[in-house]
Amino acid sequence: MTHQYDIKGMHCASCSQVIEMTLAKVAGIKKITSNYASEKASIEFVDKPLSLDVINGYIRPYGYELVEISKDTLSKEAELRVKKIQVLVSLPIALIVFIYMLLGIELVPMETYNLILFILSIFFMIFLSKPYLLGVVRFVRYRVANMDTLVGIGVFTSFIFSTLILFFPSIRDSLKLPLITYFDVTIVVLSFINLGKYLESNSKQKTGEAIKKLIGLQSKTAIIEKDGKEVEVMIGLVNINDIVIVKPGTKIPVDGEIVFGTSSIDTSMITGESIPQDKAIGDKVIGGTINKQGYLKIKALKLGSESTLSQIIKLVENAENSKAPVQKFADKISSIFVPAVLIISVVSLIAWLTIAPQFMPFSSALSNGILCFVGVLVIACPCALGLATPTAIIVGVGKGATNGILIKNAESLEKLHKVDTLITDKTGTLTKGKPELTYQKTYKDNKLGLKENEILEILASLENNSEHPISKAITSYAKTNSIKLIKTTDFINLEGKGISGTINGNKYYACNTKLAEELKVEFDSKYINELTSEGKTPILLTTSNEILGIFAVSDSLKTNAKETIEELHKLGIKVILVTGDHKNTAEYISKQVGIDEVYSETHPKDKLEIIKKLQLEGKFVAMAGDGINDAPALAGSNVGISMSTGSDIAIESSDITLLDGDIGKITKAIKLSKMTMNTIKQNLFWAFVYNIIGIPLAAGLFFPIFGILLNPAFAGLAMALSSVSVVTNSLRLKIQKL
Repeated sequence: MTHQYDIKGMHCASCSQVIEMTLAKVAGIKKITSNYASEKASIEFVDKPLSLDVINGYIRPYGYELVEISKDTLSKEAELRVKKIQVLVSLPIALIVFIYMLLGIELVPMETYNLILFILSIFFMIFLSKPYLLGVVRFVRYRVANMDTLVGIGVFTSFIFSTLILFFPSIRDSLKLPLITYFDVTIVVLSFINLGKYLESNSKQKTGEAIKKLIGLQSKTAIIEKDGKEVEVMIGLVNINDIVIVKPGTKIPVDGEIVFGTSSIDTSMITGESIPQDKAIGDKVIGGTINKQGYLKIKALKLGSESTLSQIIKLVENAENSKAPVQKFADKISSIFVPAVLIISVVSLIAWLTIAPQFMPFSSALSNGILCFVGVLVIACPCALGLATPTAIIVGVGKGATNGILIKNAESLEKLHKVDTLITDKTGTLTKGKPELTYQKTYKDNKLGLKENEILEILASLENNSEHPISKAITSYAKTNSIKLIKTTDFINLEGKGISGTINGNKYYACNTKLAEELKVEFDSKYINELTSEGKTPILLTTSNEILGIFAVSDSLKTNAKETIEELHKLGIKVILVTGDHKNTAEYISKQVGIDEVYSETHPKDKLEIIKKLQLEGKFVAMAGDGINDAPALAGSNVGISMSTGSDIAIESSDITLLDGDIGKITKAIKLSKMTMNTIKQNLFWAFVYNIIGIPLAAGLFFPIFGILLNPAFAGLAMALSSVSVVTNSLRLKIQKL
């Protein structure tokens, strides 16, 4: 049993490690995953869920608290508003101090200036430093350190040192120190770090916009038909089988089936398809989509958590909060990062106090040592490292959702970019999954003098009496093309041969070649052979003594199937068709779209064996199927991709679900995976480079060679910008074209 919670008090990547290590030891908790980017925790319990009071009892001493997701939305917005106010108040003052520091001029006497800075730094300590000083307290009490601890020790050290220098001249004189204070460091560092936290929080909210948009699609009210009247009710009061009225231009509130009316439905926010879909009586519709023009009556079939939209939201939330394998490396580094930085900062201070005095006055060595001690603590923030992977995953999963690509977890998104072989099913994947009338040849020189449209009317009228899938394909064609139906009498279903009936006094047959031969009706077998070689099912329309037409029904290719295979080839992916269909049909389809290899007349277990064989050859295999009869193959592949339509989403059977069964989304999904992984690599690269350069620079390692010493104020600015740059780089995914 897994539950998700919002986390309060989370300030950095190391916070995530503290929460996970603490709760992983709690009896009753099987697995805990916390995500710094989304500030959410996912807890899998051994049996029944532990109460929040019990859970929080373990982590509250460290400054963290779990809350129900639905209850924390307003508090997050309030927290962001507080940060914004802090920035608006503190940043102008800090910028003036920063510029004054850079210019190095004296507009007022040094003692007066130091006094002004002392008063300002007290204000900043009261106004901004609470979380950082609490981090120091928790470190002392519980030996748990995070980014707040580093910043807290840094600003507290600079403030205490400066206060001693300013108000205790005897200490200053005994150490031969000039009247130089670092109150400006306290002010500027606190302000810049607070600015970084605000920008980071604001950016992180944008990474999860896909969820907000999906939640925003959920209707709050619905109009139901009750006792012949239209009654508006809250969505929670709608019951299964209620008739819901949907007027033109309004949102469809529930998953259901149209029982009255026709319309075009805008499904773009859920499926990513920009062109509205035509819907009529009997068609299924998804709650959250937009009714463009018609007046509809819909029978409610799925409500609340069972609805398609709710399933999608849950899937996206789970995926956003899951961890990709690449993140484990970053998490491991983050977990040892803070203790390592504390050691480096102390070592740098000791080095300045013991080695530097041999080359410079002790007062200068002490001043430089304090600056380096504070600088290392401030610049060495693990936030950029901790944000590198999850922010990219959140944006990637969200971008997928808005394009009709549902990704089950972060691991699936990561694995997809490695795929070099795609196995695809035929029916419902490459083809539309339902038979259509795809060929017709009529004989106008018949004895009855029937014209082409009259022959089609007779065929459709006959087939309208049958429930066979082939008959449905013909009647569907007739409906679409406004072919009128004629009354049929003496209808007979001739098992295994066809159907017959009387229309306008004449008896007609819609049959296969076997019955035509029995009737001794002559027909050109070359047309029949051509049709069967292409995987089509021929239907002959005859009287008792002559043929009127040859028709064929087949499962036609999806319009973008060929284009998709070409795109996959450009991505370096080999495409293999594995189908249970006849060899002729499989080969004909493969030639049409450019498939590399074909396996026909296979069973579900055969598909799995083919996948295992390819994997033993070192191939990284994705399987695309309908998510139901291909379940063994989907589960056995490296990445399972299910084709899904409308409200019937086979989410659980695969790693990736493509809404509306659009095969074109396979290439988009692979491109999305590649783009997301590239973004993660860029983020990790810059996060590592930043720390590899920043920490030695702040520690004063470059001072003996280049005379460069980093002021902690610049360290604070650099730290803030590093986190913001990582989140901003992840947000670039939103504007990249799939």
